Amino acid sequence: QVQLVESGGGLVQAGGSLRLSCAASGSIFSINAMGWYRQAPGKQRELVATISSGGSANYADSVKGRFTITRDNAKNTLYLHMNSLKPEDTAVYFCNADFTYYGAGGLRTEYDYWGQGTQVTVSS
Repeated sequence: QVQLVESGGGLVQAGGSLRLSCAASGSIFSINAMGWYRQAPGKQRELVATISSGGSANYADSVKGRFTITRDNAKNTLYLHMNSLKPEDTAVYFCNADFTYYGAGGLRTEYDYWGQGTQVTVSS
């Protein structure tokens, strides 16, 4: 059983900063691509940023220059450093990962696995 647990969300004023964390635990062999997505009320879930196992990152245009995605492979943890936050960044932020784990009968790969989400609220 593998879990992705996000933390670090909260209420912050516009212009402020937050750091989100996503800790993966369980019978993990390796974690491949990881990413952050967000969903605002009444809107579809959207990509925020992704990072490969080698550290190559991609960002949505709306967060470029303000957000930085990083990962600590030794700790199986993903981070999202958010600066210059805007009210429009208010959303539930979800961690997503593709990983290989020790399952019944050997190694198995799981794609598009989600955490439970953490709320980020930016006040104006």
